[in-house]
Amino acid sequence: MTDYVQSRRKMVDNQLRTNDVTDNRILDAMEWVPREKFVTASKQSVAYIDEELPVNSSATRFLIKPHIFGKLIQLAEVREADVVLVVGAGSGYSAAVLSRLAASVVAVEEDADLAASASEMLIELGIENAAVVEGILKDGCASEGPYDVIVVDGAVAAEVPEKLLTQLKGAGRLVAIEGQGGAASARVYQNSDGVIAPRFGFNASTALLPGFEKVPQFVF
Repeated sequence: MTDYVQSRRKMVDNQLRTNDVTDNRILDAMEWVPREKFVTASKQSVAYIDEELPVNSSATRFLIKPHIFGKLIQLAEVREADVVLVVGAGSGYSAAVLSRLAASVVAVEEDADLAASASEMLIELGIENAAVVEGILKDGCASEGPYDVIVVDGAVAAEVPEKLLTQLKGAGRLVAIEGQGGAASARVYQNSDGVIAPRFGFNASTALLPGFEKVPQFVF
């Protein structure tokens, strides 16, 4: 039988610490959240390898690699009093981790089955400061905003939609992985007095979120 507690500890020590995740709050949160509960049953035994893992049977949605997810959250500089939006709740893993770091978390998910299972898992873990809302990912969740932090839990083919950026509070931060393959990178968008500008965080790639694919360009 897999010792998941030991596996989580090894993930933190061998994948996060060695990849410059230095925020102890993030390390503690990722050691606490049972990652194996957020992947498909066939992948539970390998839930702590540093790879993307499917969260649904059709393998269309994935958990981001642990070390990349840890660095992405660190880039967002989440504070205890923050209100956080997760775009792409998936199975609820990101919301569970962020619930240990922020005051409250809203996680939007457009797949009804994933939204339901994510909600059930948060309840099972006794997490009371995070909720899953069913809705279109690229639209965010303006009704519950604005937000101190927005985490796009998956890749964006091109730029982050303006509709998401407008849901940031003053001094708010949005983190996302933009692009695909070797050209992709994590970026943080900072709202400074109404001016929102991105800056490079680190090189990283992950699976695209639904609705964030590149729009085909017509060539004349």
